[in-house]
Amino acid sequence: MLRPGQVVVLCALALLAIGLVMVTSAGLTVEPVETLPVGDALAAVPTPPDDTTHSVGHSLLRVATSRPAVYLALAVAALVVGSLLPVRALADRLGRPGSRAPLGLALGTVLILAVLATSFIPGLGREVNGSQRWVRLPMLGGLSFQPSEFAKWGLALLVAWYAASRQALMHRFWLGLLPGLAAAAIVAAAVAYEDLGTGTLIGLVAGAVLLAGGARLWHFLAFVPPAVAGFVVLVLANPYRLTRLQTFLDPYADPKKAGYHMIQSLGAVANGEGFGRGLGFGLQKFGYLPEDTTDFLFAIICEELGIAGAAVVVSLYVALLVASVLIIRRQPSLLLKLAALGIITTVGIQALINLTVVTGLAPTKGIALPLVSAGGTGWILTAFCLGLLVAIDRAAPRHEPEPLPALA
Repeated sequence: MLRPGQVVVLCALALLAIGLVMVTSAGLTVEPVETLPVGDALAAVPTPPDDTTHSVGHSLLRVATSRPAVYLALAVAALVVGSLLPVRALADRLGRPGSRAPLGLALGTVLILAVLATSFIPGLGREVNGSQRWVRLPMLGGLSFQPSEFAKWGLALLVAWYAASRQALMHRFWLGLLPGLAAAAIVAAAVAYEDLGTGTLIGLVAGAVLLAGGARLWHFLAFVPPAVAGFVVLVLANPYRLTRLQTFLDPYADPKKAGYHMIQSLGAVANGEGFGRGLGFGLQKFGYLPEDTTDFLFAIICEELGIAGAAVVVSLYVALLVASVLIIRRQPSLLLKLAALGIITTVGIQALINLTVVTGLAPTKGIALPLVSAGGTGWILTAFCLGLLVAIDRAAPRHEPEPLPALA
């Protein structure tokens, strides 16, 4: 029988494989053809090649050497590295109760903020769709990464460490909950300034980890009104965010501008029907649906693979969630429990947000589908953290079968 960690590996590899195939399919383009007279056009029609094997082999080679394929290889390597880490020894050393937890939390928060600030450094920061979310890496051929991805995963693990180290005080407001919640609020607000969806995700995950670590619910609920007020301020401060909310309520009020994105996404989902139009035969990717390889890739999956393909993707996330819950239940170490909770909560909430946005159940928001939507930073860091889940499963004590009773 498969261990939960093995299920995590299989689900991660399956999602990455689906991501590679669908990103390649969504990235297909149609080359413009020069208009010719009828006679010249007939003469210019290419004849099919005699050796189709060479053509197929060339296409496979292009896919294997493409940038998404390189990211997939790096993600698999990150998954393996994460699964081999000695998490039990690290937890025994880092999870000891102590009075230095607030200091470590503060230093970790400052480090995360410093990483986020790199996107605003002239010459390094890169603006995409009006947001300063990327950092160029000139020494790596112009590749770039998203600092918010480091903040997302780093804060989840940092808060898990803090809650485990302050286990005896987490039920107290000033000495337990407040420092952890303050760190989460600062990082979430810094991310939400440019990326409201990821900032909200960070806040939700940190809150779940703090509650699981022993914080009292009524203490936590006291901060809900200020958090909601901050969310409203961030929405009102950017007109396009308010427009997205209005568009969510009625996308056909402005179908050619504000509502265009959601209408095209819903059209792609509806056109797939039961089994889709076929892999590579989608139409929305040819200039109709924006962000078809990234945030709205699931719409292309629905169009080309239909309800059946969408069900496979959703089932993989459900299986990943169930396996992670089993890993958490079997793990005696509080630090490893909370770290695993932070990892799977991040993946689960992010996937849920993306799926609801693409299907029109939530306002349009730029947030990727984990391990599927195109994105090197997201694939690599998500795979590494899922590798940590596998390592946490390996560190759990195995229950030996009870010996048979001795015969009289």
